[in-house]
Order: sequence, then C-alpha cells, then structure tokens
Amino acid sequence: MSSLYFALILLCGLFHYGSTIMCYECNSAINSECLDTKLPDSLKKNCSDHDRGVTHTLCRKIVQHVDYGVNGRLPESRVIRSCGWDESKFKGQCYHRAGYGGRQEVCSCLTDYCNGSQDTTTTTALLAAAIIFLGRIICQ
Repeated sequence: MSSLYFALILLCGLFHYGSTIMCYECNSAINSECLDTKLPDSLKKNCSDHDRGVTHTLCRKIVQHVDYGVNGRLPESRVIRSCGWDESKFKGQCYHRAGYGGRQEVCSCLTDYCNGSQDTTTTTALLAAAIIFLGRIICQ
C-alpha cells in the first residue's frame, strides 16, 4: 500500500496544477537565436504574462517561407515561436498553409517549452516511467 502512495505522489509531482504553460518566444527575423536547435533560457516566457484576454493553452512554432521578394526584401525563411491558444481540430498538431508567394507550417504542442527542439525532454521520460511504474502496481 505504501508503494501506491509513493506512486501517487510521484505522479502528482509531474503535473503543475493551476499553472500556465511556458513556451519559447522569438522571431528569427529579429533574433537569429530562434533558429538554434538548443534555445537559450532568455527566450523562455511564462505565457500568463500576456494580457490578451485569453488563457494560453499551448506553444506554437511557425516556419514561414517567403518565396518572392516583397517591398525590397529578398525571399527568406523564418521561424516564429510563441504562446498560443487554439480551440480548433488542430490543437496539438501541425498543419500547412500556402498562398501566393509563400507557405508556412504551423505546429502546436501542449507541454512546457515543447516549441523548442524536437528532443525528448526529461519530463516526458519521467512521465513514461511513472506510468509504467503505476501500471505494474495496479496490475499486480
């Protein structure tokens, strides 16, 4: 029975009740660090700091490709990382948009700092271990 309490405490410790999501925020058009695979801590943002009248529930990463020069600017690609909210069917997924002269891939995710690199985080590994541990205790 004590191992069940331990597992419950471990599992509860992995979740942040009542806290908001934390994301990377940057635009490679004005900050080249936004293109890095290992993003610096200076780009981390608590999404509750935004006062836009919405509750931010996800992190977003947008990769834009502008294929033609416009207003004297050359064709370019850029990465935009931000806090976001989305109640559509694309929440936690990626989708593509294209139009005259450009295209973009928009991906959203639902865990802290998930709009950084694609590496598995420590929290994900701990969550998987806790689920396996709980499954073993419950199934005994």
